[in-house]
Amino acid sequence: MKFPPLYAALIIIAVALSTRFWLRLARRDKRLLLIYLGATLGALLGSKIGWILAEGWRYAGPRYFWIELPDSRTVLGALLGGYFAVEILGRIIRYRVPTGDWFATVVPLAAALGWLGVICEGVRHGIAWSGFGAVRDACGVLRWPGAEMEFGFNIAMAMVFFILRRRRILPGQHFHIYLIAYGTFRFFHEIVGNTPREFGPFSGYQGLAVACVMVGIIGFVTFARVQRGGTQASVSAQPSSG
Repeated sequence: MKFPPLYAALIIIAVALSTRFWLRLARRDKRLLLIYLGATLGALLGSKIGWILAEGWRYAGPRYFWIELPDSRTVLGALLGGYFAVEILGRIIRYRVPTGDWFATVVPLAAALGWLGVICEGVRHGIAWSGFGAVRDACGVLRWPGAEMEFGFNIAMAMVFFILRRRRILPGQHFHIYLIAYGTFRFFHEIVGNTPREFGPFSGYQGLAVACVMVGIIGFVTFARVQRGGTQASVSAQPSSG
């Protein structure tokens, strides 16, 4: 799928803002810059691999595959690739401080900027639809407002994480929450998406969405157990008042 120039421009702006944000964080610890670079590369690689698994394998010949690959990607694969890159790199450089809340701060906003570019260029990703909220594509066909829904979801999640950070609710879990929330949203949103159906009524992107939900749940539960274990150890280590 080829994306319009405005989409690319807004993605560049999103990357620039994210880089500025992480450069400021890296003043605390230089390893944070490595974490950010690893996440970025992991997301880029994951976005391509995710597209290949969800849809790219359908292209019959290598000629068509290599034509489509440069302009094809999926947010679902980028989320998974970035997440695993951070997990692996954190172990390699021995950085144990959770960074998910920082990623949850910038990722929804970056995604929203990308979808805003798609909306402004008039590109639509929904099925033919004449009901509530229908929008016209470049050919004049009424479609489900897929890009608008993606934009609205990510703006809403950015607001949620802003509140969670301000009130210090579930620290360290925000990116796990985003994986679960976006995976769930995307699974059901694919029902009205204009994407190939590989497995009966289901698309390959729905499989990636399920993977996002599962990774998010596993990460959430694992981190919660680590937190509980650390709290219990801290309490046990305190001297008795008797």
